[in-house]
Amino acid sequence: MSASSENRRRILSLWLPRLPIDRIKRQLARDNAAPARAFSSEVGTGSREESAAKQNFPCQVLPCQNLPCIVVAKKNNALQVFALDDAAARFGLEIGLPLANARAICPQLQVYDADETADANALNAIAEWCDRFTPLVALDPPHGLFLDITGCVHLFGGEAAMMRQVCGVLTAQGFTVSAAIAGTAVCARTMTRDVHGRIVCDGEEANALGPLPVSALGAEETIVSGLRRAGLKTIGDVAGRARHEITARFGAHFTMLLEQALGQSDAPISPRKPLPEYIVEKRFAEPVATEAVISSTLFGLGRMLVAAMAQQGKGARRLEARFFRTDGAVRTIVVDTGQPVTKTQVIDRLFRERLSTLSDPLDPGFGFDLIRLSANRTEIVVQQQSDLDAKVHDNDELAALIDRIAARIGARRVVVHLPQDTHIPERAVLAAPAQYHLAAAAHAIWVPRAQGEPPLRPLRLFDRPEQIKVIAQVPDGPPARFVWRRATHAVVRAEGPERLAMEWWRPQGEMLTRDYFRVEDEAGLRFWLYRDGLYDREIVHEEGRAVSPNWYMHGLFA
Repeated sequence: MSASSENRRRILSLWLPRLPIDRIKRQLARDNAAPARAFSSEVGTGSREESAAKQNFPCQVLPCQNLPCIVVAKKNNALQVFALDDAAARFGLEIGLPLANARAICPQLQVYDADETADANALNAIAEWCDRFTPLVALDPPHGLFLDITGCVHLFGGEAAMMRQVCGVLTAQGFTVSAAIAGTAVCARTMTRDVHGRIVCDGEEANALGPLPVSALGAEETIVSGLRRAGLKTIGDVAGRARHEITARFGAHFTMLLEQALGQSDAPISPRKPLPEYIVEKRFAEPVATEAVISSTLFGLGRMLVAAMAQQGKGARRLEARFFRTDGAVRTIVVDTGQPVTKTQVIDRLFRERLSTLSDPLDPGFGFDLIRLSANRTEIVVQQQSDLDAKVHDNDELAALIDRIAARIGARRVVVHLPQDTHIPERAVLAAPAQYHLAAAAHAIWVPRAQGEPPLRPLRLFDRPEQIKVIAQVPDGPPARFVWRRATHAVVRAEGPERLAMEWWRPQGEMLTRDYFRVEDEAGLRFWLYRDGLYDREIVHEEGRAVSPNWYMHGLFA
């Protein structure tokens, strides 16, 4: 393939028409035969048993593989065939057939219930495995995938070799798959519905799709029936009619679908994950499993990534390492940074910290055949003069320390506190991740405390105020005695009240006014508690009589 042709957009469409039944059979095989692998990255020219032997694990043996199997789903208040295998198809069964009719045709039928959630998870697992070929993988529900392979087919020996490798692995693992490559997603998907393994070059879409039935376009059943009644049975018949005639009869959406299938227009696909800004990877001829090789590979990829970002003056704020196992499982490790990272040693140290604290260790299984490192979020690096300003160097060291701690215990557990413009105590301080708000915390302005005076409020409050029992001399006075956590405290000193009215403009509904008191018991312990509601004004009985308000413990003084 020439260089000019590689720059054109190319889409690989995968269609798994029997995904529900294939998924169930694989599950039964794992339950009964056990050590079957999820996906294999090696595709040989031998038989399925030979390929499995090369992977050092027994091939899948499907239970009752000679008996016809179907998957049924409820539709129009009746159970209908949702998916079927080859044995059931040989009996003349087809999708949409009522279950009663299917049992009458084939009494020895094995029936399973449809599980769309499990099917979607299986499709996502296959899409995750397909990321090794291209990062642009999109779902084509319910049982299809789109792979944007533009510019990357030369890594796999061309379009034909790449398609054979993808389909060979999926077929060896028990999936029925149909694939096609074209310049548009609709053209490639249409080919998979009727032809397998076809590669459509640019400009040949009309000739390739012309003989196919109109049902292959994937339009609504009413449109397909209308086209057949009009004598338009193939895509070529429809393409030969004027566009305004097709639009007037079947709508603009169908006309757009037809033009995309014929290569006359195009629409972008929606990848499962956003494309990383920078990405580097290393493939291995033989799978690797040792920690030393994995660490050295990450270090080398980090050097390549830093060099690529340095050309545009950028640094990484979010790094993602992905490890592709030979069985198709993919492990992902994400590391965030407080400042743009421009040094390979920093990347290596952060991933070492993260790998050493994984609750689920990085199990290489039979080895990794691909390791990929990407910078999902970057920022322009602003050079700061650190010779004359010592604070710049201190901030860099603090940011590096926060990144290391966050990589070890998690970014959400390393926080800074920011003041908020509110007088409600539990909302006055916001705990934010330190990696993203370190600069804001350094410039935050807090209300100064009077010199020589004790703090008016505790430094730490309870996550949720705890209700207490209070005995007060007068209903709206300070407490004289209270019971908290089964312990009775006699109040010897009390300060207050500090009256706080709630923010009436917030949508939480009507909230009562609080009277806060700073109290001290006979043991010298100091508490911060409040009365919820004003006596004889906000706290009244249904008959208009005042009732005792509720008291809450909100914090403790050091």
